[in-house]
Amino acid sequence: MTALLLRDLKLSVRAGGGALIGVLFFMTVVAVIPFGVGPDLNLLSRIGPAIVWIGALLSALLGLDRMFQTDREDGSLDLLLMQEHPLVLTVLMKCLAHWLGNGLPLVIASPLLGLFMNMDEVAIGATMLTLLVGTPALTFIGAVGAAVAVALPRGGLLVSILVLPLAIPVLIFGVSASYAAVEDPAPFMPPFLILVAITMFFAVLGPLGAALALRNAGD
Repeated sequence: MTALLLRDLKLSVRAGGGALIGVLFFMTVVAVIPFGVGPDLNLLSRIGPAIVWIGALLSALLGLDRMFQTDREDGSLDLLLMQEHPLVLTVLMKCLAHWLGNGLPLVIASPLLGLFMNMDEVAIGATMLTLLVGTPALTFIGAVGAAVAVALPRGGLLVSILVLPLAIPVLIFGVSASYAAVEDPAPFMPPFLILVAITMFFAVLGPLGAALALRNAGD
């Protein structure tokens, strides 16, 4: 499992630009917002957490189709399906490697983009914390979509279409928790704990669904 994790980490960085492409797209999405809404710093600080979260969500969708597609192209997917280890555990390791290579860089880049959106320290910290907790859920949800579309030659768009509706609750509670940290009447913990629960729920359901889809694709 450790060897699989390290292998997928290397592939996530090398294949198609990996983390660099995701971070650059993340920065591009956030950077164009001030040109659309104007140079109002108060407005930018108010919408900053939502914009950062939307940018992270869209960036997280970029590399999902490569999660299993590379393994299918080089034939290693068949070996993963035939190994003695539970396929669910294998998918979980691949999800962890994908998040470390693609999701974690988005979390690390979020404070810089928060400054770009004129967010204060509390808002930046809350947004970074919610991204750290919420982006793994996007990976687990994306694993199911990637497994469903693994047999298709160009399934990238299909994966995004399948994943985006399921990712909306993650976006809602991530943004709600970020805003609650800077707005006194709104408590931070309830939406944050719901976000944690969503991530834990998909951490169980995502690998199970992806493993089932991979078995069906292999048959």
